[in-house]
Amino acid sequence: MASSLTQEEENYVRLSLLLTGISPRAARALFDQEFAPSCLASSLKKEYNKLKDLQRKRVLNQSQWNLLFPRVPNVPDSKSFDVTLIILLLRNLTNLTPPHVGYDRLPSFNETSPTSDLARIKYYRNLLAHLDEGKVDNTTFTTAWDNVVDAISRLGGQQMKQECDNLKVKILDQSNKEIMLDIKRSYNEIKEMKESVESLEKANEVMTVEMNKLKLSYEDTVPWNIRGKYIFNNQEL
Repeated sequence: MASSLTQEEENYVRLSLLLTGISPRAARALFDQEFAPSCLASSLKKEYNKLKDLQRKRVLNQSQWNLLFPRVPNVPDSKSFDVTLIILLLRNLTNLTPPHVGYDRLPSFNETSPTSDLARIKYYRNLLAHLDEGKVDNTTFTTAWDNVVDAISRLGGQQMKQECDNLKVKILDQSNKEIMLDIKRSYNEIKEMKESVESLEKANEVMTVEMNKLKLSYEDTVPWNIRGKYIFNNQEL
């Protein structure tokens, strides 16, 4: 391979695989307990009015709506729901007790209800999404990993816990590394694009100032020294 990954980049890859590969299945395990897969379509139809209201309020977007009510002969399948949609449905259509601090903040370590574990997964997914450089330092990685794995274990059971343990020590294969290198390349491209935009914005600002000066010089055809003399004489009168 032309380029190797740093420890922080490997941390990012492992956490990405944990949050995008294993954690959605753990969240789905809870969802399927509340909405049996065999009657998911009928369950959603019963909640049609409430879901339609969420769509009108833009809590539910069109892509999510299409997953809930696909065109015939297709039927909804929770395997196509991501963590965001799963949480949205559980918080609006069930009587599950929400986390003490809500679904949008990280729960305290001693709060271990199913909904708190969903909030943990959501929190770290959002954290990962905002790491532009594709790196996670060792301290953040250890904290995030332990929190997410504990949540997955409680929601998905021992088998998923074993998958997490295997993922933490597995040797990253070529495809995993290529994903990371693609992220690095994309980040560099975005960084260069931002720098180009900033340069253009600065150039536009300078050009705007110069254009305004030029415009004023055309509008004001009386030399400044003569204009000043004219104003002074008028004040004396």
